[in-house]
Amino acid sequence: MDLKTASALRRLRLVSAPEAVSFLLLLVCSVLKRTTDFNAVPVMGMVHGVLFVLYVLFWADAWNRAKWPLGTAALYFVLSVLPTGGFFAERRLRREAEDAVIASRARKEGVVNA
Repeated sequence: MDLKTASALRRLRLVSAPEAVSFLLLLVCSVLKRTTDFNAVPVMGMVHGVLFVLYVLFWADAWNRAKWPLGTAALYFVLSVLPTGGFFAERRLRREAEDAVIASRARKEGVVNA
């Protein structure tokens, strides 16, 4: 994996968990708006919107650079629209990065020919 691909995956991984947290907070704020006088929906909506747009931009960049199959790219996009999906995306991306590091070290040491 080259440096630009690794950077794209890292950016996507780093924005996925905050995006999931903002989505959950937006849901909580929506409930509080309906049940109390507390209304933080406009602020949380904007925060979540910015993080979601960043996630989609980083997802598109990662898909382009990592050459994911359509199924993998679709999975990461679907995880972005689920309330806790960003946490699962972050975990999968971390594992993918760790596997790439292990494969790179194995190639350097001559263990594999890939």
